Amino acid sequence: MFTGIVQGIAEVVEVHELEDFRTHVIALPEGMRSGLEIGASVAHNGVCLTVTAIDGERVSFDLMRETLRLTNLGAISPGQCVNIERAARFGDEIGGHSMSGHIICMAKVVAIEDAPNNRRIWFALPERVAKFVFEKGYIGVDGISLTVGDVRPSADGAGVEFSVNLIPETLSRTVLGSRLVEDEVNIEIDPQTQVIVETVERVLAARP
Repeated sequence: MFTGIVQGIAEVVEVHELEDFRTHVIALPEGMRSGLEIGASVAHNGVCLTVTAIDGERVSFDLMRETLRLTNLGAISPGQCVNIERAARFGDEIGGHSMSGHIICMAKVVAIEDAPNNRRIWFALPERVAKFVFEKGYIGVDGISLTVGDVRPSADGAGVEFSVNLIPETLSRTVLGSRLVEDEVNIEIDPQTQVIVETVERVLAARP
């Protein structure tokens, strides 16, 4: 389990490619390596990955076909950075919201609005997940627990667009500070919202 409070960013220093498979090697800062062992879970841009090797600051993770298909990690190149969060431990403060590290889809950045001391970013979501996104609801964007600002129909009518409002601390500590229009981000829907919506749908569908 993760909290959506990103602990920092780490540079991808090496990528090994095989068919439908790749290994990321990241330079994990010392403060994030304390107690880290092979088999531990670490979220990269919100994707739950397992540590497969540790060599000093160089930590390796394997990415399978489904991860490459559903997330933006398949497009990462050496020199780029990812958001990092270690798995939550029992008793940790949940400063964001409970997250599983299982990405449901990607969303494209469609607009960026800058204002003094904050930034609003708009993302386009596919129609199949639009029903899970509500104003003031929780959403995971590249592993960051955020509150949905506004929701509107997408320009092409194929889904919805939603916005999030980012403070300077979030912009400086995460990769969202460098996102541009047309970039794709990983999306995790709030699991409680998903359960409620799907349960209501099943109940209504079962009515005569």
